[in-house]
Amino acid sequence: MARVTVEDCILEIPNRFDLVMIAGQRARDISAGGQLTIDRDNDKNPVVALREIADKTVDLGNLQEALVRGLQRVVEDDGPEDDDMSAIEADGGAAIEEAADALGMQIQSAKEDGAGAGFEDVDEEVLGREG
Repeated sequence: MARVTVEDCILEIPNRFDLVMIAGQRARDISAGGQLTIDRDNDKNPVVALREIADKTVDLGNLQEALVRGLQRVVEDDGPEDDDMSAIEADGGAAIEEAADALGMQIQSAKEDGAGAGFEDVDEEVLGREG
């Protein structure tokens, strides 16, 4: 077996840090049962991963995306989709009012109270009576 050197792989991935991260991802994929694209020749998974990168037999874009997904801890939620908002608007907010009623809450719009939207100051005495 010919020895794989970093110089063989640097032609494909010029940044050494990126090379280590992507080769590590490929080695983990192989350990998880990923299909080999070259003969193993009794090599361990990291060496096989480097040989695949040097021989251009793996898709580097897919490996990089898998690496990012594997390192990602928080997936941002953009909020309700347009379809969800359309459904809420279509029923005039009845679903929201039903949910609030089930929780024992009251929804009051700015139109109903005439004072505009916002919070109302409450005395501690009132809070003591409610609790």
